[in-house]
Amino acid sequence: MTNYYELLEVSRNASTREIKSAFREKAKKLHPDIAGDKGASEMRKLLAAYETLADRNRRYEYDRIYNRFSGKNRFNYRSYLRERWNDPVSQSKLIFFELLHLEEDSAITIWEEQGGLNFHMEKFLDREDWMDCTFILAEELSKRKRYYESFVLLVKLIREERVQAYFKHFTEEIENFLKEIVRLHLRQNVDTDTYVDCLEALLDLGFNSQYEARILRSLAETFIRMGELSSAEKVFREALKLDPKLPNTIQLRRKLHV
Repeated sequence: MTNYYELLEVSRNASTREIKSAFREKAKKLHPDIAGDKGASEMRKLLAAYETLADRNRRYEYDRIYNRFSGKNRFNYRSYLRERWNDPVSQSKLIFFELLHLEEDSAITIWEEQGGLNFHMEKFLDREDWMDCTFILAEELSKRKRYYESFVLLVKLIREERVQAYFKHFTEEIENFLKEIVRLHLRQNVDTDTYVDCLEALLDLGFNSQYEARILRSLAETFIRMGELSSAEKVFREALKLDPKLPNTIQLRRKLHV
């Protein structure tokens, strides 16, 4: 059975130094000059293992969710679930199982076959399993530059976390992951109307006033590009109420005469 520890060939009690050392040694063997193009896929898995086990919080989360499945491998659990292709409960569990066993492409394919964003796994998995599965899936979609889908999953996840805390100390990392997608990738990967919907969804998550002001500033800028100046002025004034010292507003003030 493949897992991150086996991939790096370290014990489950390995120190961070041992994990880094094991990663360096294995990475050398997968260098393109040695392994060629065939090593790229293995290198991606190796890097995922290292990034998870070298981070204390991520390692804790990985150990916890992986252990939940470790007792199910005395028979071919994957085949058992695959045979139930028309059962959404089994397919939800299969997606989670594949993600935990580094079969990310398979997990995403199954998720797509079940409807992608329209496949509501929260109906078919225990709450904790669904939240863990959704976060890992969002990470993998982001790695494949499918930023909008990752965004939607993370918004749903944070919204649920607001209702009842589950990730707790890990929540800030998830929020920062979402903010990074918005800051670096989202606008270039969706149409204007969808981008507006995404910004409005962010406003519903209850971030601090400074961040909400920045969201409103982006929303005002988008409305200007759409030619909706009255809407732009309205949300920009709201932004300034939340943060009177909001940066990067000179052009907006000139265009809106605020």
